[in-house]
Amino acid sequence: MSFEVSFDKNIQESEVVALYSANEWSSAEKPKELVAALKNSHSLVVARLNGKLIGIGNAISDGYLVVYYPHMLVHPDNQGQGVGRKMMELFQTKYKDFHQQMLTADGEAIEFYKSLGFERAGKTEPMWIYAGNEH
Repeated sequence: MSFEVSFDKNIQESEVVALYSANEWSSAEKPKELVAALKNSHSLVVARLNGKLIGIGNAISDGYLVVYYPHMLVHPDNQGQGVGRKMMELFQTKYKDFHQQMLTADGEAIEFYKSLGFERAGKTEPMWIYAGNEH
């Protein structure tokens, strides 16, 4: 499988909703807000296979010290094939020297992020005001 990973905010609502729906993420239910949020992120990484969107991730950052990765999705048909790893490697070209890189992971994603060097910070607990249903 030969896929391309790039920083690219040129995304279409229909392809984004299809990817989020395939992953059963509740933000697919708010397509206009979702696309606006992604396009207005500090950085947006996409993965494409023959032009089809198979992965997306965004970064929210102050641009100097802290970066947070709220969304990282790979289409279920393409998971386990190195897509997410390549996307995070591209993010590291921009954020590797930042003081803090943060994300929230659950389920099978926890081991994936640990393999990239992420770990629980001290006694931190994830805390939310959240209206979704995928966690």
